[in-house]
Amino acid sequence: MKLPHRRQVLHLGVGVAALPAMSRIARAQGYPSRPVRWIVRFPAGGPDDIIARLMGQWLSQRLGQPFVIENRTGAAGNIATEAVVKSNPDGYTLLLISTPNAISAAVYENLNFNFIRDITPVASLARGLGVMVVNPSFPPKTIPEFIAYANANPGKISMASGGSGSIAHIYGELFKVMSGIDMVHVPYRGTPLAMTDLLSGQVQVMFDLVGNSIHHIRSGKLRPLGVTAAARLDLLPDVPAIAEFLPRYDASGWQGVGAPKDTPVEVIERLNKEVIAALADPTIKTRLVETGYTPTPMSIPDFKKFIVEDTEKWAKVVKFAGIKAE
Repeated sequence: MKLPHRRQVLHLGVGVAALPAMSRIARAQGYPSRPVRWIVRFPAGGPDDIIARLMGQWLSQRLGQPFVIENRTGAAGNIATEAVVKSNPDGYTLLLISTPNAISAAVYENLNFNFIRDITPVASLARGLGVMVVNPSFPPKTIPEFIAYANANPGKISMASGGSGSIAHIYGELFKVMSGIDMVHVPYRGTPLAMTDLLSGQVQVMFDLVGNSIHHIRSGKLRPLGVTAAARLDLLPDVPAIAEFLPRYDASGWQGVGAPKDTPVEVIERLNKEVIAALADPTIKTRLVETGYTPTPMSIPDFKKFIVEDTEKWAKVVKFAGIKAE
C-alpha cells in the first residue's frame, strides 16, 4: 500500500484544523435565520425601550429578520435579566442592559444570577446623560448656592427618585457623598410620579435623565443646576457640569446589548459589528442625541471592562449610603 506523501498529510492536517473556523464563519453568516427576541426590562416608551426599538429596526433591516422588542417589567428589571440568563444561548434572546443592571448587583443580595458572570456583553449603545433639576420656586440657582442652602438647612431638602436604588437615587447619593450635604430621599413608584411632585413643588430636587427633563427645562417648569456628565452637554450648553464644582463627579448612565453566557462568539461579534455600523449612521446618531444620549461604540473587551468597573463604582456608593431593596 502506497503511503501518503508528507506534503499531502500536512495539507490534510491544515484542512481539518480549518474546519472549526469555517463552521464558525458559516454560523455567523447564517445568523439570524429566524426572529430575534430582545427583552427590555422597563415599560414601553421609556429611554431603554426607545433605544431598543431604534436599534431593533436597524438590525431588522440589516440582517433580514425581525428583532422583536419584548417589555418585561418587575423587580427593578431583575425578572427580565433572569429570563435572559435562563434562555438558550443561541443568539435569539438578547437583553437591553443598562446602568440599573450594575446597580442591582449591589442593591439586591439574593438574586438568582450574577450579572457579570451570566450575561455576556455584546455591544455598547449609548451613554445616558443626567441633569440635576429643581423646582423654580426653590431659592438656590447654582450648585454652590444649593450646597450652601443644604448646609444651612440640614435635612430640609427633599430629593425625589423613581425608587430606592434607581438611577436618580444613586446619582443623588453620589452627590451627597461628594458634597457632604444632607438631603431626605423620597422614593416614588416610578419616575413619572416623582416628576409630578417635583413640578408641583412637593419635593425640591431630582437627578433625572436629560431626555425626561429637557421639555420641562425648555418650558421653564424646571431649573437645571448641573449635568451629571463629566463635561457640559451640547444639548444644554449653558448648564455647567456638576464636576465643575465637585471634581471627579461623573454619573453618566449607559445602555448596551447583552446575551446569555456561552452565546457563540461569532454571533456576538457579528452583532457588535452591526451595532457599531448603526452608531456611525447620521440618522441614528441624530435620533440618540435628540433624546439626550451620546452614541458610544466599543469593542467587546472594552465594553466588558467598562461594565465591570461601573458595577464596582456603584457598589461602593450603595454600600456607603446603606441602600437596600424596597
